[in-house]
Amino acid sequence: MQAEAIRLREATPDDARAVADIWNPIIRDTAISFWPTERCADEVSGIIRTRLANGRAFLVAVRGERVLGFATYDQFRGGAGYSRSMEHSINAAPEARGHGVGRLLLRGIEDHARAAGHRLMIGGITASNTASIGFHRAMGYAEWGRIPAAGWKFGQYHDLVFMGRDLQG
Repeated sequence: MQAEAIRLREATPDDARAVADIWNPIIRDTAISFWPTERCADEVSGIIRTRLANGRAFLVAVRGERVLGFATYDQFRGGAGYSRSMEHSINAAPEARGHGVGRLLLRGIEDHARAAGHRLMIGGITASNTASIGFHRAMGYAEWGRIPAAGWKFGQYHDLVFMGRDLQG
C-alpha cells in the first residue's frame, strides 16, 4: 500500500492547536525563534484569521488530516514603501523534516505572494540555525545581511541573518 501524499491547503482557525503543537517546542526549546513565550491555540487562531483577512497566505502541509508543518508570510516592515516586501515563517514537525515538507511550504507561499504582486520574500534566520540557512540557500535564497546580537534568548545574544529571494526574477 502506498503512503498517502503530502499536500498543501490553506490553514483554518481549526488548525490552531496543531500549529501551536509544532511551534511551541521551537519557541520553548530553541533559539530558532526569538519569541519568548509559547503561543496558545487562541493566539494562533487569531494569527491565521488576520493573515488570511489581510490577503496573506497561511498554509499547512498535511498527510491525511495530520498537520506536518506550516508556513505564512506578512509584510517585512510597516509602511507603504515596504508593501511588496514580505517576510516568511516556516516550521515543520520533527518527523516531517527532511521529507520535502519545507520545500512544498516555501514554494506554496512564494506562489501566493507572487500572485498577489509581491516582489521580495525574506527570511530572518538565527545565525546558529545552519540547517535553515542551508535550506534557504538550496531554495535559491541569498544572504542579504546580518545583524550581530539582534536577538536575546536563553541568556545570550544571537545574530540574525536575512536571506531573500526576488520573486519576479
